[in-house]
Amino acid sequence: MDITKAMQAVEDAMFATVDSEVIVLRDASRHILSAGGKRVRPRLVMLSYAATGGQDSARAVPVAAAVELVHTASVVHDDINDHGYVRRGRPSVNALWGRTFALLTGDFLFTKVYELMAPYQDLNIILSEATMALVEGETLQAAAAKEGNLNRETYYQIIARKTAALFKAGAQLGAELSHATQEQIDALARYGFNVGLAFQIIDDILDLIADSAQLGKTAGLDLAQGKGVGSAYVTHNGNQAVAEQVAVADDPLTAIKQKILKGDAIQEARTQAAMLVQQAVQELDVLPESAAKQELIALAQLIIERDH
Repeated sequence: MDITKAMQAVEDAMFATVDSEVIVLRDASRHILSAGGKRVRPRLVMLSYAATGGQDSARAVPVAAAVELVHTASVVHDDINDHGYVRRGRPSVNALWGRTFALLTGDFLFTKVYELMAPYQDLNIILSEATMALVEGETLQAAAAKEGNLNRETYYQIIARKTAALFKAGAQLGAELSHATQEQIDALARYGFNVGLAFQIIDDILDLIADSAQLGKTAGLDLAQGKGVGSAYVTHNGNQAVAEQVAVADDPLTAIKQKILKGDAIQEARTQAAMLVQQAVQELDVLPESAAKQELIALAQLIIERDH
């Protein structure tokens, strides 16, 4: 399978799916999709499919598109919740169309997933469980930020649901589509889950140390709202009082960053992400050697090496 052609087919499928006679829904959906993105989740679907013997890429394309639309819908809604005005290097849907139309665009994208997944019968269960977990994770995160009780244990519960569950589903769906062995399906599910955890940890580190131009979104929002890895590691390391003091400073974001970057929290988090990727790659031992397997290994490594 030519992964470049397969990913272009996924892109085409997403744009075809979001066509609508309601112009604002069509334009807002095209806006967020055309901004690009890493497309890690649909790539996981396609690579898992190929690495377990899948031949007909057209069979997996709609599922890969559906997985990415779940993610895209969630970031549209995230930008409402977080007051984010930059996404993927351009104004967010929230910034251009306002909160009401951003909410409806996210809803539209979520419902388009049903259309894509309708022919796939029981595979809908896998994706629906991941989508439910995503919403649960976002809710846990909002509650922890509101209550000011984000610690490391809660942080891992959040990212397991809001990020890792969809990565797991993507890898599992690819294997299911190719009729892989149960051993291979289970291994790829664990691979996806660990890669998803590592991805979110690195994402949260970058929220601490990168600027908006690097990230393609508004930097520091998670930290400012008490949601990210920085808040979790500060609290875990016994500095809750410090975190509370800087939260009411004139510039709470800068104050928290200065405190975190003086310690070893960033390196701790990077080490944890690297361990998760190592565990993920080991899961691939059950797969036969192939170009797709090597790309899965490279994808996992790229996640901890990226700077945006």
